[in-house]
Amino acid sequence: MTKLGPLGATHTALDTDTAVAAELEELGYSTLWLPGGQENNLARIAEVVRGTSRIQVASGILSVDRVPAAAVASTYADLPAGRFVVGLGGAHGARPLAALNDYLDEIEEVVPPSARILSALGPRMLGLARDRASGAYPYLVTTDYVASAREILGAGPQLSVLLNVVAETDAAAMRETVRGGSLKFLAGVPGYAANFRRMGFSDEDVAGLSDRLVDGVTVWGDFDAVVARLREFRAAGADQVVVPLDGLPREWWPGLVEAVR
Repeated sequence: MTKLGPLGATHTALDTDTAVAAELEELGYSTLWLPGGQENNLARIAEVVRGTSRIQVASGILSVDRVPAAAVASTYADLPAGRFVVGLGGAHGARPLAALNDYLDEIEEVVPPSARILSALGPRMLGLARDRASGAYPYLVTTDYVASAREILGAGPQLSVLLNVVAETDAAAMRETVRGGSLKFLAGVPGYAANFRRMGFSDEDVAGLSDRLVDGVTVWGDFDAVVARLREFRAAGADQVVVPLDGLPREWWPGLVEAVR
């Protein structure tokens, strides 16, 4: 089974700058998550793997609706074993579970379950992540959600949680930042909207991006407050917390690795 260490990172510069990837590797980050969705992201993944020596590079997330299974299998086969974690999701048709199952069948002979992880929110998708991958990679969730996802996954599978992290000590400013980001769009995506409701948020919370919703799915504050919150997600059952480094003070980068174990 692919084992992911306690702290992963995303950074848009990793799309083009392997020097940043090498720096994060030396700092001790366990996994670099590169944004997915387009087939050409596979070339960037390969570039980062070859430009580093040991860090795992994960796709977060390759859309099975847009990226051919054959291209994923070919890239995986060309790279050193254990370096490319194949993150998959994005099945948005009438039968998303069936579509994802079919895709997994196509890559089965080349990419073992231990080397793949699924974008999963609802219980059925978490069950698929448990049964046909090394685990799940949810986004925009609360610590209570993490605890419930851990129950569904069981003790063995990986649970890597992508978090919104804002280096802001003023609540109003933090909320303005989050509402101006990806949350506004994702709140209208049926899978995310449904998961917000499963987590106890009302239709009004989702439609209006209420303070309660924003606060519940955001890690924010000064360095110590952010670390304390990341530890809460780990304590709730996350094997790995994934931190978007864009916008975070660069001087935080080494300290986050030391603080989150």
